[in-house]
Amino acid sequence: MIKLLLTWDIKPGQDQEYFEFMVREFAPGITRLGLTPTEAWFAVYGECPQILMEGITDDLETMRKLLASEDWTTLYDKLLKYVDNYEQKVVRGSPGFQL
Repeated sequence: MIKLLLTWDIKPGQDQEYFEFMVREFAPGITRLGLTPTEAWFAVYGECPQILMEGITDDLETMRKLLASEDWTTLYDKLLKYVDNYEQKVVRGSPGFQL
């Protein structure tokens, strides 16, 4: 199992548009690409990213193809309209949320 760990902050004043994009495009889009969302966290306070999300694929080759796809690039570019401080990391999966 390979995990994609994603973190970001929602841009000020973009909350409504961001959440609509997530529900209508991002979540269904990553699922269509073969990434299975496993966890998502919304941090209300603290010194951490506002959003922490992870998804899995069965193997590294699938993850590489997903991240190299034109559809991923399109989703990523749209996401950046609504978020700041985006970071991503690919790791070998283990149980529980990973950082």
